[in-house]
Amino acid sequence: MGARSIIDGAPVPKRLQGMDAESINCVLEFLVSPLQAAVPQPTEVVLHDLQRIPNTVRAIAGVVTGRGIGDPPTDKLLERVAAGDLSHEIGYRSNLPDGRILQSTTIIYTDKDGRAAAALCLNTDVSAWTTMRASMDRFVLGHEILSQTQPSSANQQSIAMPLSGNGSEYFPHSVEDLSDRLIDAAITAVGIPVARMRKEHKVDVVAELNRRGFFMIKQAAETAAAALGVTRFTIYNYLNEVSDGPEDST
Repeated sequence: MGARSIIDGAPVPKRLQGMDAESINCVLEFLVSPLQAAVPQPTEVVLHDLQRIPNTVRAIAGVVTGRGIGDPPTDKLLERVAAGDLSHEIGYRSNLPDGRILQSTTIIYTDKDGRAAAALCLNTDVSAWTTMRASMDRFVLGHEILSQTQPSSANQQSIAMPLSGNGSEYFPHSVEDLSDRLIDAAITAVGIPVARMRKEHKVDVVAELNRRGFFMIKQAAETAAAALGVTRFTIYNYLNEVSDGPEDST
């Protein structure tokens, strides 16, 4: 899978074993700034307190994605927590809306009861390196040979940094931003405009939102109801069709 790898069941450092979520986050919080200073730049190091969904960003050092303390998790991190996927993911690719390419790593820590406690994330902007590699290839291989082996700049970029198998990650700056993104993605996945949806389509949207962890966000049912043109209680009824349904988080 190229630069992306997942370490299932990676051991938690011994000094963090048996600790509660708050203690784990306190230890990791002290590491954010020193770690950011020690790795290649430009890199952003982010600590997500997974007990504080949706305002999970507890500490951050470096400026790459422009996020701040109190901002929400990425769409992929939220989806993984909702699915109970607590494996580490090392060296995968993400893209920012402005075209920058990131090499990202997500390390998830669990508390003494095995629940998701924290995620330590590193995002390094490698755009300059991919541009440099393309330039070096042109210099060493020559334009003619390069055009035969790498017919497009998009292909060069793909070879330099393979795409994550999960697709690119989205880095929201607010809970509203994250909610809008998840709703748009779920509606797109179903493939029917809301105005033309029947009940079964809306149930499918709710199922997709549930899979992505949307209903871990406070007042998510109200937000989904407004997007689908139904009542909050209808959303709970749909959830009961696809799962056991969440508790009312209002």
